[in-house]
Amino acid sequence: MSYLVFCERCGEDDNLVGIKDETGILVECQTCGLLWKRNLQPKCEKCFSSDVYPAFEAVVLKSRGTQLSVESSKLIYLCEHCDIGRLKEYQQSNSPIMPRELPNS
Repeated sequence: MSYLVFCERCGEDDNLVGIKDETGILVECQTCGLLWKRNLQPKCEKCFSSDVYPAFEAVVLKSRGTQLSVESSKLIYLCEHCDIGRLKEYQQSNSPIMPRELPNS
């Protein structure tokens, strides 16, 4: 899920269309029809707070047998209200945090 652009009414993050005008970009949700001006300030997808901090999360894949390998990392945003445990873990380690769910097959 994209943390930068999603519909605040229905949560859609894929079925969106951008319309460029003289003031910026308007985004229209093709699922519910909501139209809004794009704001690239990240927000928490659970509580919609803008008190979020960038962090890196490991991308873990099953490589052979039961062995798991960190293939890369991705940028995520952690909310200081909803993700306080993961945020503290990231701030203390300063290395990519493990994903909430690991591959099992």
